[in-house]
Amino acid sequence: MTTIATLGPEGSLAFQAARLYAPDGVFKLYPRVSEALRAFQNGEADAALIPVYNTRQGEIREYFHEMERLHRGHWVDNVVLPIHLALGGRDTTSPPALVLGTGQELRQCEEYLNDHFPDTPRLAVTDITTAAATLAADQVVVATEESIKAHGLTVRQRDIAPHGRTRFAVLGPRLPAPTGYDATAMLTAPLKDRVGLLFDTLGEFSRRGVNLLDLRSETDPKSQELQFYIEAEGHIDDPALKEALARIESHIIQEPGAIRVLGSFPRLDMRVKRIRTIGFIGTGEMSKWFAKRLEGEGYRCLLTGRATELTPETMIPQVELLAICVPISATAAAIRRYGPLLKGHQALVLLAGEAENNLNAALAATAPEVEVMLVHNLWGPQAATMKDKNASVVRTGRSGVLCSEFEAFLYKHGADICQDTASGHDLLMGVGQKLPTAISVAMALALKVNGIAPADIASHSTLTSLYGILAMCRAHAQNPRTYAEILAAAGDGRKIVRSFAENLLQVIELAEAGDIDRLVATIEANRHYLTDTFVTTSMRQSLAVDEVLGKMIRG
Repeated sequence: MTTIATLGPEGSLAFQAARLYAPDGVFKLYPRVSEALRAFQNGEADAALIPVYNTRQGEIREYFHEMERLHRGHWVDNVVLPIHLALGGRDTTSPPALVLGTGQELRQCEEYLNDHFPDTPRLAVTDITTAAATLAADQVVVATEESIKAHGLTVRQRDIAPHGRTRFAVLGPRLPAPTGYDATAMLTAPLKDRVGLLFDTLGEFSRRGVNLLDLRSETDPKSQELQFYIEAEGHIDDPALKEALARIESHIIQEPGAIRVLGSFPRLDMRVKRIRTIGFIGTGEMSKWFAKRLEGEGYRCLLTGRATELTPETMIPQVELLAICVPISATAAAIRRYGPLLKGHQALVLLAGEAENNLNAALAATAPEVEVMLVHNLWGPQAATMKDKNASVVRTGRSGVLCSEFEAFLYKHGADICQDTASGHDLLMGVGQKLPTAISVAMALALKVNGIAPADIASHSTLTSLYGILAMCRAHAQNPRTYAEILAAAGDGRKIVRSFAENLLQVIELAEAGDIDRLVATIEANRHYLTDTFVTTSMRQSLAVDEVLGKMIRG
């Protein structure tokens, strides 16, 4: 049976959290955190549970320093408890002459007390039991409703600090094994001033794809030097996190042992997640890519396809969000088949490259209460992360909180999100995907028809003219069906390709007629439309690419 040291008295918030963590445990209650931690340190308890964060009060800093001094044990788990504080007393109607409560609970209720009793003195106490037992008739106490009733007092006002939640840290003797959805808490020693210290530290996490959940700093009262509290995603045994910490200690802080790992534990979310399970229609590489990263965020993912034992019909009732991720040509049919199975508490997200027709099909096939949104990820399954990669999001009038939660997942992982209309998305995809693909396929055909050997191209090209050749090779080096699907996709993108073909013929006619003046006028008019800013910026990018290509060719 587990013995847990925590804050008393019985019925306190910490006691409730400890009982939630270990319903069959034995609880040793203390008036102060330092005493509870001392009991754990001395082996009088198997674990300790202390508050570390409140959604209204923020972090409880002094307790982190108590943990810093621990020589035994680690931060191994968390409990999040909804907080429902009340106002109690012996007299339920008269204005109080004094408000009592612990320092934390008075701070959490500050807004209520300022509104209702702005001129009433407040007294912070460490022992709420003694305060309640000796409470005068003209005094009130802030505590949990259970605690107020347990001390024979009457509840004057319930839930005076709404939406409050407190996070409690559980300290144990051994670090838990990785779960795949973990976090690690760290505290640095007081650090000497150094230019770029914080920037360089953050860079080590960022370049390894390690997301920070929390970062705070304060000044050490003794040395007046900065000290950082860092909480990062991942277990301390994860290679990326371990490498980042080793690099920070050795090359940035340059002080061995400057980072104290307080512990690793299963990750928790202070925010409320409305999605628990996400289902995929489609078992291709892109579905697997998204599922892996969503599972890393604590979501359960189910994949269904032609070869899976689990069928979409069985899977759909189990999910809050359904993602359809199939080839472009099969998307509308999948929407019409499975959209009617969705209910009002669910969302449909289309991971698709063509918007208008698919969204119209989704809005027609689903009930009015079903959320609908399209996400077009402009990267493939070879991408290591989505950081700084483009994502087009097309929301509809039925995109609600579930769709927003999925979009928040994209944002968190660094995607560069563009909010589009359906027709606007398709038109721009004509520029960004359909047209380059059409040019690449047509260019390869031209080489073939004219008998030009690919090996001879580079010897007669400038670095800039190689861009199109490289794009042509990229399109022909990957799955041809992907590019065929892009070319055949419906929507306004087709207008771009058709318009390009028509204008190309006009340019060819001017060139073959030797009409240089009209060609010059056309180019100058185009430049005016494109704007000097766009052209100049693109030219700088082009020169940078030229430099890289030049080094590769010379090398």
